[in-house]
Amino acid sequence: MTTKQKLPPTGRITLYDVHASSERFHHRGRGAVSNHSGRYETASKEAFDDGWGTVEEDAPKLVTELTAETAKSIITHNQTPDISFDRSINPYRGCEHGCVYCFARPSHTWLGLSAGLDFESKLTYKPNAPDLLRKALANPRYRPKPIALGVNTDAYQPVERKTGLTRELLKILSEHNHPVSLLSKSALIERDLDILEPMARKGLVRVGISITTLDRALARKLEPRAATPSKRLATVTALSNHGVPTSVMMAPIIPALTDHEIETLLEAAKQAGAMGAGYVLLRLPHELKDLFHEWLAEHYPDRAARIINQLRAIRGGKDYDARWFERGRGTGVYAQMIAKRFARARRNLDLDSPRPNLIEDLFVGDMSAANQLELGL
Repeated sequence: MTTKQKLPPTGRITLYDVHASSERFHHRGRGAVSNHSGRYETASKEAFDDGWGTVEEDAPKLVTELTAETAKSIITHNQTPDISFDRSINPYRGCEHGCVYCFARPSHTWLGLSAGLDFESKLTYKPNAPDLLRKALANPRYRPKPIALGVNTDAYQPVERKTGLTRELLKILSEHNHPVSLLSKSALIERDLDILEPMARKGLVRVGISITTLDRALARKLEPRAATPSKRLATVTALSNHGVPTSVMMAPIIPALTDHEIETLLEAAKQAGAMGAGYVLLRLPHELKDLFHEWLAEHYPDRAARIINQLRAIRGGKDYDARWFERGRGTGVYAQMIAKRFARARRNLDLDSPRPNLIEDLFVGDMSAANQLELGL
């Protein structure tokens, strides 16, 4: 193992260590192709060829690590004008689905971890989340508004099978008649139809299923541990057949890679029973830019430059534009063309109806008082 250090003018130390960094190793079943240090770290690691042939060796198996995190609160509030909800719950940090395009990847750097392979293999969960939720809903000052469950990272990612944390949170929201919206790309959500169906009858829930592409081979590279596109369409059907209002999100649309599928994907969504559809154009904040560029070079070197140029064209020549309302739709001729195509396809397929408003006035905060009324005490 060869290690070298250099001291740049900034005083930060950069370490080049092939074995410690595992940079540019391809891990089967993982989305990112590197594990660069996050922007908050004082030291960064980078692979280089030391002449011993270690760069060409197969990467060791990357095992998912799940660590308990004691949260201080569980409902996160926001005042962002281009987001349709003002509160959310995220039971997990990181996501084993490994979607290379995930906008949440840079948030992993807040933990001192990489937005690359760490994001999809070093996860945390919040076992005290149910207790915190009960306490929050019982607060006399709490006023209900729809909670978005699992919007930063997927609440139904594979580790949910082990923890059952999302299911426990749903049970509590159901008991309190609290409105909730869910967005997932996992078929595991069907497990909770016994909770979702009664909530839907009360107007308390709506679901979005994210489908990026219908191309199974492309999906395997983009989102290696998520459900296949066909399985997600089957999930749309299952939810719709049980009366759960379900939309499909084409998120993200990737110019010159998936945008040609807009019409066929929406048609498949309609046939599956979706009641609505939406989209987001790919955005590449912070570390995500380099991660996605690396992924393109690895999997689509023949069209990487074209895709990057199209992405920059819809961001005013930049890799990312963080302005509200612009970040999800982009600007310029290409972005306008995508918007028009999507709107036309959605209109032709009758997928442009407004989303149903979730009911807020059934909410019961004090469960002890509710139980007494139920018993006639």
